[in-house]
Amino acid sequence: MRIAQVSPLTESVPPSGYGGIERIVSYLTEGLVNKGHDVTLFASGDSETKATLEAIYPRALRLDKNILDHQEDQLHWQMFERVIALSEQFDIVHFHTGISHFPICRRLTSPRHLTTHHGPLDSPALLPLFFDFNELLFISISNSQRRPMPWANWFATVYNGIPNDLFTFYPERGKHLAFLGRISPEKRVDRAIAIAKQAGMNIKIAAKIDKVDVEYFNNEIKPLFKDPLVEYVGEINDHEKNDFLGNAYALLFPIDWPEPFGLVMIEAMACGTPVVAYRMGAVPEIIRSGTTGYIVDNLKGAVNAIRQLETFDRKLCRKEFEKRFTARHMVENYLEVYNRILQAQLSIRNIVKEEAVVKSV
Repeated sequence: MRIAQVSPLTESVPPSGYGGIERIVSYLTEGLVNKGHDVTLFASGDSETKATLEAIYPRALRLDKNILDHQEDQLHWQMFERVIALSEQFDIVHFHTGISHFPICRRLTSPRHLTTHHGPLDSPALLPLFFDFNELLFISISNSQRRPMPWANWFATVYNGIPNDLFTFYPERGKHLAFLGRISPEKRVDRAIAIAKQAGMNIKIAAKIDKVDVEYFNNEIKPLFKDPLVEYVGEINDHEKNDFLGNAYALLFPIDWPEPFGLVMIEAMACGTPVVAYRMGAVPEIIRSGTTGYIVDNLKGAVNAIRQLETFDRKLCRKEFEKRFTARHMVENYLEVYNRILQAQLSIRNIVKEEAVVKSV
């Protein structure tokens, strides 16, 4: 199968640091290549892949201080034009670029394309756009992600997955709590710190700070780092993430938004590290209480969950990851989606041919 994967240019594929979308695109792309498919990856030039790389710009835009916000849009449009020019070469075109590519989909030579939405869809401003482009095929990364617009043209839900050997299983629990992700209002690192303090445990925070959140960090979060129980590690890569998660007593995921998936949860599970997460978004689909951690509703519940983890079986946590959230599962599920799309298009063409024959008689 000839497949195009279209990634945001913000980060490389895979990203050098934080970058959930680009990381998933990388796992999917390499998994498809390993299965013998002819894959073309549209991404930044510093991406690393066994697929054919179509690079529009030499490096990830977030790391280039010379790129202004409006120039990012221009470069993405340039990439989409390249996708249009080459689209007849592909059996499937798979977008991971949010909503920015919607208008070009009507110009593609091949009708066989789909979009995986990796972010939340709860903004009212999105509703008219999805109505206008209701012919596009959408993939959700959790069932909860669909709730703001259940009427949209959803084709399937495919959970994210990571390579089975990416993270090492740690049989012994650590002594500190962990927070990993972005420092932003919806991720609630302040809530994680409050939980750690209430539980009387040290917490290590490995997190990226986007430009839009710098003021929030300086005003609301940075003063909290003065507490002796808190250690701020900064942004870390995959290699560092393995030790960071594996050596933790538990991962805290006290979100305050409709999280569409939460990749860090399955990364912790791969290490055998349980997750204490707030009941929002996709959390109830990912975490199984007592097996991979606990789902809670408030600070008191989180502290109680931490105490229950003293007898937690980390082997069961790892097994649950292997059963549900490996990259192999994700790749196989997407291949099933691609084949369904191709079969549907074949059926449509056959119907058109039959109608043409009837009319000519």
